[in-house]
Amino acid sequence: MTSLICQSLDVNIASTNICSKLNLELAPGQFWGMLGPNGIGKTTLLKCMAGLSPPDSGTVLLENQIIDNLPRRAIARLLGMLQQHTVYVFDASVLETALTGRHPHLAYWEREGPQDKQKALDAIRAVDLEGFESRSVTGLSGGEARRLAFASLIVQEPAILLLDEPTNHLDMKHQIRIMDHVEMQVTGEQRAAMIALHDVNLAARYCSHIVMLFGDGLWQAGPAKELLNLENLERLYQCPVESVQTSSGQRFLPGN
Repeated sequence: MTSLICQSLDVNIASTNICSKLNLELAPGQFWGMLGPNGIGKTTLLKCMAGLSPPDSGTVLLENQIIDNLPRRAIARLLGMLQQHTVYVFDASVLETALTGRHPHLAYWEREGPQDKQKALDAIRAVDLEGFESRSVTGLSGGEARRLAFASLIVQEPAILLLDEPTNHLDMKHQIRIMDHVEMQVTGEQRAAMIALHDVNLAARYCSHIVMLFGDGLWQAGPAKELLNLENLERLYQCPVESVQTSSGQRFLPGN
């Protein structure tokens, strides 16, 4: 099964040290959440893990191979990344855009077949965009565009999912729908996911593991049940935090 491993990873942006000597493994069946305040470098770290930007030192391994040595097409068959912002500039239909997720699996000049189209239709339905297939992507709302970007990732069928704030611009219903689908991919299909979030309670509800970025290169990673506590969260966000016990587990609120 495919895994993604960070070995002694140092990542910086400008003069900001995002992480120092980061060691973690995204293994099949694990749902990781990445938490940290605004501007701490979550997006930059995700891009590094995806092989889109090099670390300052250390190594990212995909299937036990250095990711920088792999062709992008080979990476795309195994790893998919949902970027933080979704903007469609060029006119295309919703179905055509969803089908782009199949491109890493097709030979050069090969056209999508009936099975590829069905995967795209199933993904469009999964994100509640059924009936939008012929609509132009340039006319979608922010939330609809976000859901379509996630549908394209579903169609890609990567073993490793890296998601940068996938619930951004979404209402509560669609936040839960997206998170439920990622959870299904992780637990049902034995994929691995890393998701950058601002909502601690979504992390508490769904994530099996957490990595926290504190700034100045400091980090902590491990099982969510061990890391999600008042001490760590108050240190992370530099504000008081209260906990509430609910029927589905511990949840967190801003304190006084």
